[in-house]
Amino acid sequence: MTEKPDTPTKTPLRRDVLRSFVRWLVIGAVLVWSLAALMLVAARWIDPPTTAVHMQRRLQAWIHHTPYHERYKFIPLSQISPDLQHAVIAAEDARFYQHHGFDWDQIQIAAEDDLEGGRTRGASTITQQLVKNLFFGTGRSILRKGAEATLVPVAEFALGKRRILEIYLNVVEWGPGIYGAESACRYYDGTAARNVGREQAARLAAILPAPLKRRPERMNKYSALILERMREVGW
Repeated sequence: MTEKPDTPTKTPLRRDVLRSFVRWLVIGAVLVWSLAALMLVAARWIDPPTTAVHMQRRLQAWIHHTPYHERYKFIPLSQISPDLQHAVIAAEDARFYQHHGFDWDQIQIAAEDDLEGGRTRGASTITQQLVKNLFFGTGRSILRKGAEATLVPVAEFALGKRRILEIYLNVVEWGPGIYGAESACRYYDGTAARNVGREQAARLAAILPAPLKRRPERMNKYSALILERMREVGW
C-alpha cells in the first residue's frame, strides 16, 4: 500500500510555530516600547548620556574608517540664550507651545502639498524630532514613524514643554560630531550658548534641517526669515 502524505499533521505544526513566533515578536515589541517609555520618564530627571543619532554617527565613522570627534555637553536651559531658544522654535516648530506633540495643521498642509505633486513640507514637531533623535536615529520608515507616534504622547506627558526643549537643544545634531547648543556655539562662534545674540542664533537655527551640509555663515536668506518669524510673535 502507498502511504498517504502526512500534510494534515504538518500543517497544524507549522501554524503553531508561526503563532508562537508572532506571539514572541509582539511580546518583544511591547517590551522594547516599554523600555523606551521608561527611559522617557527617567529623562525628566536624568540627562541622556547619548542618543541613537550619536551612536549612529560613531558606527558610520567606524565602518567607513573616517575620523570622528564628538562634542557633546549637556547644560541647563537657563544657560542657553533665550534668542537661541526662540530661533530654534521659530525655525523648527512655531506652534511648539500650542500643540500636544503633533501639529495637525502642518500635517494637513504637508499632506495637501504631497497630493498636489509639490515638494512635501516637513511637519515634524520638536517633540517628534526629540523622540526620533533619542531612539531611532536618522533613518526613515513607516514602522519607525508608527513607533515614534506612540512615544510622542509619553514624552509630552512625562517631560513637559520646558524639559522637551531643554533636552532637544542639548542633543540635536548641529554639525559633524557637534551635538547640542553649547557645543555648537563654542564651535561656530567661540562663545558659550548663553552669550549668543539674535542674528547668530537665527543662523545656527537655520542649519538644523541639514546640519551636515549647511554652515551658519551661508544662511543669509533663511536666517532672515527666522528673524522675521521671531519678530511676528514678539521675540
